Amino acid sequence: MRHLLNILDLSTDELDELIKTALDIKANPLKYQDMCAHKTLATLFFEPSTRTRLSFESAMISLGGSVIGFSSANSSSAAKGESVADTATVVSGYIDIIAMRHPKEGAAYVASKHSKVPLINAGDGGHFHPTQTLADLCTIYSDKGRLDNLTIGICGDLKYGRTVHSLIGAMVRYKNIKFVLISPKELALPDFVKKNILDEKGIEYIETTSLEDSIPSLDILYMTRIQKERFLDADEYERLKDSYVLTEEKMQLAKEDMYVLHPLPRVNEISVKVDSDRRASYFRQTEYGKYMRMALILKLLKEKDSAKAEDRESYPTDKKCKNEHCILTTEQELEHLCYRDEKGIVRCLYCDSEL
Repeated sequence: MRHLLNILDLSTDELDELIKTALDIKANPLKYQDMCAHKTLATLFFEPSTRTRLSFESAMISLGGSVIGFSSANSSSAAKGESVADTATVVSGYIDIIAMRHPKEGAAYVASKHSKVPLINAGDGGHFHPTQTLADLCTIYSDKGRLDNLTIGICGDLKYGRTVHSLIGAMVRYKNIKFVLISPKELALPDFVKKNILDEKGIEYIETTSLEDSIPSLDILYMTRIQKERFLDADEYERLKDSYVLTEEKMQLAKEDMYVLHPLPRVNEISVKVDSDRRASYFRQTEYGKYMRMALILKLLKEKDSAKAEDRESYPTDKKCKNEHCILTTEQELEHLCYRDEKGIVRCLYCDSEL
């Protein structure tokens, strides 16, 4: 059984295959309109979503399938205290494939261990969001004609930005990729991403607080919003929420072929006046997201009966995960498990935080 929890679950060959399929779907939609006839997708969204949930639903319907699910925890048995594991066990008996979003990091991993059908992580807290990355990759490829030899600026919330973590994990596997990480110090990229991905792969990157100084060198600018829902301290959010705003004036500093992406929703980090710039790719990005999710659904259903991927070796621990966003904070019955990464650092099995 194949699941998609992390973008690293897909090889670069598989990513290229998905992009090729997505672009073919865009060009020849009628060819794919009945490929999921009599199949059902469950959208289990414990956290609000517009683009991701509707994109999944539109993708499945466009493939000839049907959709069931819920759009918030309050409209599910989670409001009664049902565990993620039990929800996944029950729902997977009704349908053919699941797309799940949850505010706690590691929730998708827990659900996948109890699901009888392929499960797609549609976002787990500030951890990972692999299908947004699929949309990002398809957009970059369509705009630039390549996924290598790029300098990518990522601006805003790099600490809690699950889309950022997934994008970095995907792009480091292509040749000659450089990153410019633009954020307030309080929202800098977490160590688990820097150490486990960038440093481990020997990827060149710089950290800065200045968007203006960085933008002239970029091939891609990936803007993100400061996410209010990830902050435990309201005052800290208020202090940081307007850290970066992309304006027409700042776009004049950029290359003529520098494209702007954003996972959306935006608040005020991109001026609406930038929307008319031909380099603004964020609305095209949402469209490519649907096609990539269609391609992914087809792939996972086709490989439903393939051999189960080996899980990383883990073992019980007395150490408590200190990540307040970890699934362990709400799923009390879960066993506290850890693993050792390539450098021997002990990490939480669910959220990857160092123990």
